Amino acid sequence: MGLPVITIAQMREWEQASWSAGITEAEVIERVGACVASRAVELSTGSKPILVLAGKGHNGDDASATADFLSTRGHPSVSVSVEDPVKALAELPLQNIQEHSLIVDGLFGIGINRPLNEGWQRLIGAINDSNVPVLSVDTPSGLNADSGEVQGAAIRASVTLTVGAPKRGLLLSQAAEWVGRLEVASDVGLVHCPFRTNLTWIESRDFEQFPPTRLVSTHKGTYGHVAIFAGSLGYHGAAVLAAGGALRAQPGLVSLFTPESVYLPVASQLQAAMVHPWRGDEEVPRSSSAIVCGPGMAAIGFPAVLKEKLRELWMTSSLPVLADASALDWLPAAEIRSTAVRVITPHPGEAARLLQQTTETVQSDRVQALRNLSARYGHCWVVLKGHHTLIGRSEGEVFVNSSGNPYLAQGGSGDVLAGFIGGLIAQPRLQKDPARTIGYAVWQHGAAADGLSRTKRNWTVAELSQSLNS
Repeated sequence: MGLPVITIAQMREWEQASWSAGITEAEVIERVGACVASRAVELSTGSKPILVLAGKGHNGDDASATADFLSTRGHPSVSVSVEDPVKALAELPLQNIQEHSLIVDGLFGIGINRPLNEGWQRLIGAINDSNVPVLSVDTPSGLNADSGEVQGAAIRASVTLTVGAPKRGLLLSQAAEWVGRLEVASDVGLVHCPFRTNLTWIESRDFEQFPPTRLVSTHKGTYGHVAIFAGSLGYHGAAVLAAGGALRAQPGLVSLFTPESVYLPVASQLQAAMVHPWRGDEEVPRSSSAIVCGPGMAAIGFPAVLKEKLRELWMTSSLPVLADASALDWLPAAEIRSTAVRVITPHPGEAARLLQQTTETVQSDRVQALRNLSARYGHCWVVLKGHHTLIGRSEGEVFVNSSGNPYLAQGGSGDVLAGFIGGLIAQPRLQKDPARTIGYAVWQHGAAADGLSRTKRNWTVAELSQSLNS
């Protein structure tokens, strides 16, 4: 499942293996140009032309091929070969740059290994100051694709279309401001990638025919029963959103247990979910096949008996258990006395609190933070939310999500995700491959946000829930 996240050195080896197999650089450049041109047309708006900036190296060759394809397709574009940045800036003053709908950045590729001089820094600064959207080819010019560090100055891309496979540095937190949305042009004619790495990029094609088609002879008992423990005074909406997310996963049954103080407002907003007041002495329904706990349980004075019950379920239940939000703080750092799937879904701030670190430390090495969390809580699955959400455990592959956008940063989106994951892992057929099931849930959650953002910006979390699986 997915593409390996690789280093610059591995990319060079991959290219060399392709040339040795008889594939020519010209063939690959032509295919990269076609991919970039197609994406550029999608990103450009109105009748203004696209500005293509081509540098001296192979990245410039890719940009030149892009310009050729744009010309062939009759799309208005202006191609500029940039060898001298001072001359280029004189010919492209700021007001002229702003006359374009999109800039294709092909100035420097992944081979850059030294700080850029003042002339290049001034040109890049003018491009960034123009506020024209930028599509960078392979890597934003000036950004080290291994370390994610800026080499004096870097293009601030709206979208980076990297070639072959994602480069490690492009996924680092410090690179996000420059990379923008990272996308991969994977089908460019190279031989099959010879590397497998501990980081794997997941995208839509990894979930073709998933979840599998349901058989006609099945019934609701075939698809599991998720029990959700959520909500508290002042936070009853989280329980509703978690139940809504679970329902979009289409398990056979959804039961929501919520404190008596918020039972009425929660129950009045739900129809298909069975809502029960929860005092702490009730048993999980015997037909349950997964448990979700934590969304909206943030009220001060939340009953200790309920917290203890959730700890017990986490430690001993033979069912898959997902802990989110406030429940994360109640988990014991110990081995789990069950072999069933365990999942936690922290955002960076929650991860920092659990690891007794700063958020900055977590963000500086998100993969290590994920592994540390998993080890601390019984080798559980961790969904470390944020830009490029990570899915993994203390050992083995870590999956990097490719979908989603900044408009997910609103209260309630995590509650929807927790319920959606729970509704999926409640289904017996989907429990057999937790990595794919959890990865699908995270990807679909982000893809739903992407779909909404293509039509409007002011969408709500309630609409996000309705868009899952649509």
